[in-house]
Amino acid sequence: MPAPVQPPAFSIGSIDAQRVEDALSLIGPKWTAWSAMTLAQEGRPLRVRDVATRLPFVSEQFVGKRLATMHADGLVTRDDDHRGAPYRLSALGKSLSPVHHTVSDWSHAHLSLGTMAEAERVEDALRRLHLRHSTAVIQVLDAGGPMRFVHIAEEAGLDNGFARQRLLRLQADGLVARTGPRHGDPYVLTDAGQALGAVYASVEHWSEPVTARRASSTPARVAAATRTHVGVPLAADGARTAAALRRSAAAPNALFSHAPQPQPRVRAAVTAQSAPGPGR
Repeated sequence: MPAPVQPPAFSIGSIDAQRVEDALSLIGPKWTAWSAMTLAQEGRPLRVRDVATRLPFVSEQFVGKRLATMHADGLVTRDDDHRGAPYRLSALGKSLSPVHHTVSDWSHAHLSLGTMAEAERVEDALRRLHLRHSTAVIQVLDAGGPMRFVHIAEEAGLDNGFARQRLLRLQADGLVARTGPRHGDPYVLTDAGQALGAVYASVEHWSEPVTARRASSTPARVAAATRTHVGVPLAADGARTAAALRRSAAAPNALFSHAPQPQPRVRAAVTAQSAPGPGR
């Protein structure tokens, strides 16, 4: 008799998708992870220009904007707000280390990316995960796949056109696949998509103090039953998310030690201490 199939250690269905997407909207924008891992690796306060010198293909102005956003989100702090004051990781920012480790481990195990710096690997993984409603779509497919996109859209509370766009992006990122070549063939999660439970659980756990802080700073919540986005009613449960993602400003595609290429790769030693993976 074959051995019974063991359930995954972390269930995608058990996570609060909206809470995960809210957290990813803080830590997922481009160069946020790299900046945090740079500060963690240095272990001391750094001025904008000091961070920028370690990210040589991103302008100092953009690094300043990214750090200012991270400061507003509570990921970094500074002793004062005078121009040029150095930044350091806050307690919340320091607590991102386990998330970065988990994301890196998932990438090593399920994505064929070759050798790269750990910060680059984490950035690449978060790029695949942090888009609005991606978590809800993956959760719907985990619960009911294979599914046609119209049924995915219905379950996730999304407009058909938006659901199609999101599925195409998730497919390009290797998280979902279509079961056949025809236009209406159902979608399923790939192995990489099915393995996201640990990543989501880590992000959700990290978000607990963020959620508590927001709850304590909001004296009263206004009912959001009538709120809409892209013409789609927002559902009340966690599977139908309403996370608003901050748009990252356009920037070069690498923060590396050599001239960037269309898909640059860096020496594995660069920022390797930031988030060591299980192996290359």
